[in-house]
Amino acid sequence: MLLYQPDKPIKYRLSDFDYKLPAKLIAQEPAKRREQAKLMVLHRETGEIEHKKFPSIVNYIGPKDYAIFNDTKVFAARLFAMKEQGDARVELFLLRQLTENLWEALVKPARKVRIGNKLDIAPGFSCDVMDNTISGGRVVRFSFKQQNNIYDLIAKHGIAPLPSYIKREPVPSDKKRYQTVYAQNIGSVAAPTAGLHFTQPVLDKIKEKGTTLFQITLHIGLGTFREVAVEELHRHQMDSEYYHISYEIAQKINKLKAKGGKLLAVGTSTVRAVESAAMNMTMIAPRDAWTDKFIYPPYKYNLVDMMLTNFHQPKSTLLMMVAAFGGYDSVMKAYKVAI
Repeated sequence: MLLYQPDKPIKYRLSDFDYKLPAKLIAQEPAKRREQAKLMVLHRETGEIEHKKFPSIVNYIGPKDYAIFNDTKVFAARLFAMKEQGDARVELFLLRQLTENLWEALVKPARKVRIGNKLDIAPGFSCDVMDNTISGGRVVRFSFKQQNNIYDLIAKHGIAPLPSYIKREPVPSDKKRYQTVYAQNIGSVAAPTAGLHFTQPVLDKIKEKGTTLFQITLHIGLGTFREVAVEELHRHQMDSEYYHISYEIAQKINKLKAKGGKLLAVGTSTVRAVESAAMNMTMIAPRDAWTDKFIYPPYKYNLVDMMLTNFHQPKSTLLMMVAAFGGYDSVMKAYKVAI
């Protein structure tokens, strides 16, 4: 879905972002080829909707424009372990790395995992439960042979996480397909899904037009998908996510913006990072920080001119972000058309 700058913002409530989503319309398997997806183009100024194929995105950006991608890499965040006593099988869902070996994780079944428990994942690879978290998770410390790398062990023994709306068990091919072709920096528990449709040939065609491509990083956590439990949107607190925008890239973006180029943000995670680092309507600052920015109507965007995004679940913070950008009425109409 490709959108342009919104109209004046209006205040909305949680119930305004509910809609009926038939389960049969949620794809459970990826397309055979990444670029086979359909592309809906929504022109905010006119409300016009176009139906294209994904490679047509090349036609909507020009030589003065620039596209920003989130180069985060999903890791196999789901691990299975046995309690040292051997009386329970436990699932660990790794959320974030606190230090090299200290991690925050969700555990199932939580009632059987207490501070002091040792969990054996594989021979020579285990963790000790160090503390509880406010959100009901655990802080665990991994133990393994010194010559090993924690991410190599996670990749070897872990399972690729899939979104909750994918009602099937993960398969080995998910580790590759649930990853963008430009993924570089490990740290996400969910893929920046808008970027999953790009192939190297499509990226090359965009470059051939003279469009400048940039990569920044925002590590996506489960908090992005946490349900909003309050009707008044301002009362919802987003979980923090780490992001990085280098000084060099920030300077280049600012120069292109000053020359009148339009910024295409690929995915809501990229939007969140860019808007978190925005200094004003024309400048972005380099950042190495955490953001808990919650974008919803009536938010006024600073830097993003075009947004590429997948469709999102009812009442989700991601749908709210898109509606703040494309205009509530236009976006909700587009969802009905898509359904």
